Amino acid sequence: MVSEFVSLETLQNIADQYGYWAVFAGIALENAGIPLPGETITLVGGFLAGSGALDYWGVLGCATLGAIVGDNCGYWVGRWQGWPFLLRVGRLFRLQEEQLVEVRDRFSNNAARAVILGRFVALLRIFAGPLAGIAQMPYWKFLLCNAIGAVTWASVMVSLSYFVGQLVPLNQLIAWVSQFALVALGLVVLWFVIPIWLESRKARS
Repeated sequence: MVSEFVSLETLQNIADQYGYWAVFAGIALENAGIPLPGETITLVGGFLAGSGALDYWGVLGCATLGAIVGDNCGYWVGRWQGWPFLLRVGRLFRLQEEQLVEVRDRFSNNAARAVILGRFVALLRIFAGPLAGIAQMPYWKFLLCNAIGAVTWASVMVSLSYFVGQLVPLNQLIAWVSQFALVALGLVVLWFVIPIWLESRKARS
């Protein structure tokens, strides 16, 4: 998703100037929990590979490695300091600790799918690693799911912009990907919130 503070033209200039390093750093920082437009930089990298400015396999390798490294950083941040931070944030929004524990447990039960598929979901791509750490997901399991998710996501994004980017404008392609990610986010939120709401309503009855 393109940041409101960084234009697509600026991201293209960065990718032109720094090439593979821009792809690696952009997605690594985003997956570490920093809200940067890493996905957009990856799409730009795939587009440049399609136009011959970069190598397809080089972009794919950097995107995959960046996703794996970034998510690992996010995981350990979440494991060491994530839960106390989440409790402080929850108090700001007047959320009870029991509610946060319920959300954490629900995520823990679906952590593998969240780490693998969460890369295609807006915001979850940023927070899946830290949330896996908060949920105390076994590290070996996280590493495996992280690698599978990174390879799958990078292959789809780079290939999409490499091939489709030659047929439609890059900004249109990025808009489509962003819209898909937002729809996926809405479905994930409903999937988490509705059962909790129903249980709360049942308890009040």
